[in-house]
Amino acid sequence: MFVFVVLSLSSGLGYRFYNQPKLDVDKIAPQTLTAPSSANVEDVKTTEERRREARSGASAVWVDDPVINEQIHQNLQQLFTKGNQIRENLDNFPFVKTSVLSTATQTYLRQAPEPQWQQVLRGLDKNSNLTGLNSAQQLAVKKLRTYRESNSSQAFAQLLKAIAQARQRYNISLKALSAMSKDNTQSVYAQPETLYDATFLNLSDTDWQKTQIQVRQTLDRMLAQGIYPGLSKTNLNSAIGMQVSVSVPETAQPLARRLLSDAIAPNLIKDIEQTKLIAEQAAEAVEPAIVSIQKGEVTVKAGAKITQADFVLLDHFHLSQRGIDWLHLIRFSGMVGLAVAIFKLVERRIYAKLRPSDYLLILLLTLSAPLLIFLTKSFTGLPAIGLLVGSFYGTAIGGTVMVLLTILLSMGTELSWHYLVPSAAGGILGGLMAGQWRFPGREALRTREELATLGILIGLTQGVVYLLVNTAIAPLWYAVLGAAVLNGLAGLVWSILALGLSPYLEALFDLVTPIRLAELSNPNRPLLKRLADEAPGTFQHTLFVATLAEAAARALNCNVELVRAGVLYHDIGKMHDPLGFIENQMGGINKHDVINDPWKSAELIKKHVSEGLVMARQHKLPSAIQAFIPEHQGTILIAYFYQQAQQQQQNTEKVLHESDFRYDGPIPQSKETGIAILADACEAALRSLKDATPEAALAMVNKILKARWQDNQLVDSGLTRAEMSQIAHIFVQVWQQFHHQRIAYPKL
Repeated sequence: MFVFVVLSLSSGLGYRFYNQPKLDVDKIAPQTLTAPSSANVEDVKTTEERRREARSGASAVWVDDPVINEQIHQNLQQLFTKGNQIRENLDNFPFVKTSVLSTATQTYLRQAPEPQWQQVLRGLDKNSNLTGLNSAQQLAVKKLRTYRESNSSQAFAQLLKAIAQARQRYNISLKALSAMSKDNTQSVYAQPETLYDATFLNLSDTDWQKTQIQVRQTLDRMLAQGIYPGLSKTNLNSAIGMQVSVSVPETAQPLARRLLSDAIAPNLIKDIEQTKLIAEQAAEAVEPAIVSIQKGEVTVKAGAKITQADFVLLDHFHLSQRGIDWLHLIRFSGMVGLAVAIFKLVERRIYAKLRPSDYLLILLLTLSAPLLIFLTKSFTGLPAIGLLVGSFYGTAIGGTVMVLLTILLSMGTELSWHYLVPSAAGGILGGLMAGQWRFPGREALRTREELATLGILIGLTQGVVYLLVNTAIAPLWYAVLGAAVLNGLAGLVWSILALGLSPYLEALFDLVTPIRLAELSNPNRPLLKRLADEAPGTFQHTLFVATLAEAAARALNCNVELVRAGVLYHDIGKMHDPLGFIENQMGGINKHDVINDPWKSAELIKKHVSEGLVMARQHKLPSAIQAFIPEHQGTILIAYFYQQAQQQQQNTEKVLHESDFRYDGPIPQSKETGIAILADACEAALRSLKDATPEAALAMVNKILKARWQDNQLVDSGLTRAEMSQIAHIFVQVWQQFHHQRIAYPKL
């Protein structure tokens, strides 16, 4: 079997070695070869590489985003609104005509500290000396004296009042700016400098209005030119400074730079469709790489290294000496043998009992991958293979098969890794997720809807991995986005195909999957409905046995779904004669009292096993389910009728053989059927207990389990003594749940 599997896999997975050229690229030519005829041959490999480079090197198309532009304008308008709110407290500036006081003098008088302002007021006295004042103060005093001399005292008083009001409003605005600066400093978003500072208060209303207009126009120009994402702050500020210097009043330029720097942001986005179009146009514009040669010209000289162009010509003229590469094929066969050995190691490690038909199915599914690659050059079917193997044989087998198959495909086929890696990712995910029920404590995927959801996840994984793998080559990820979507859809299609094939493979190869077991456990199945109708007592007995066995199977990390389904069908044979079993007599006449022959009664009791197998085969139940029918009784003794036979044998000459009163077996061959025989033995005893204590119930269960152990019914099941003790405690716990105490209701 090992040799057959290795040869089959080597021949299927290693087909690339069947037609390998001896004179390949980078090899040394053993002799000089000439062209037998003139030819112009396309170098497909070089052409494809150049087109791939053209796609990846295509420049991205950037367009401005209207939404971002609108947001930037809104940000700038908010900054202007804040500035206008600050200037509301200033009133108009200049606050008097410039013919009375110059703008510079008004600026000084409005912002001069209070001591300096008092010095100016004292300087208005005709006898005061101006030598202690600075130049700005002296100029202000002279201007004020001149105005006083040429105007009435009332007009002069009005002027001083206007100056005082302007100073008051200025100080209020200055305090507001200081408070704003303090808040900015304490904020998480604090900036090195306040956007609006004292110089902003000294702008005239005209300059402020002009600044707003020019800043808006500057912003429009810069947005029209476009701001690229990733543009450094230094370069952006430099561009802002150049724009501001030619349009904004000099006194307002620092403020304009700060406003634009705060409001502006990158507004260009990539136009994916246009970029893809340009990339494809660039690829299409690449001329095919043509290698030309004339008849009689030297294709390659002896001793020279064969280049790609040389190989194209050699292969065209059938001079590359293609044939079976035995050396590499033998090496590949060794790798296949190692992979098979690893598979067997994993199988033994997890105690999987695979049948020859299971090996055949895994082999066929594995060989379908290279067949698809050979036919399609791009599709592998790995998602479907992973999902099927995982759901049939569990996570360990599914994951191992997919990882080993991926490695062998990369070595034995010529499929590009751009296609292999995404498909392998989907296949490995399917193998691991579909078979998660093999992990202790993990529930199975019980419905095909859950597997369909897994198919969607496989498709997404395959698409994303394809995008990541190909983005590593083409920086313009959106150039391969369409192919990634198609690859994801392909993964989904493979999953759908696997779901469609699953029921047929289950029936053809006699497989039990969690989903099939869940379907068989449905009480509306025809056979179970017949059991409930024709043998209701047996059906109730079956339900309680299933509850006991399922709890034990879950605690021992066995196949819970198999135990539940197997126990539900273990007594279907009792339908051949329901009244022959006491649970169906409902207090009526005992049929065996009428028979009054323990040998015939024993035959009738034993017949429920053989008849059960006949019914199971008629309804095409899986062999794993059929195994519960004989193995749940093993070869145990039908003690009641055996004792009757012993009593009657004393009065007759009839020979008593113990084998006549034992079931035909076989004894349980797995932990699952071993649990079933124990649960079946304990069910009647536990059901009969009413007011017993848990200790008494445990003692009784241990006695029954001990009897089965000493009768050698469990030697082939794999159950240990420690597990037997654990099973006893679980049975008692389930019994307590069914027979919990209830309050006594008063009589009406």
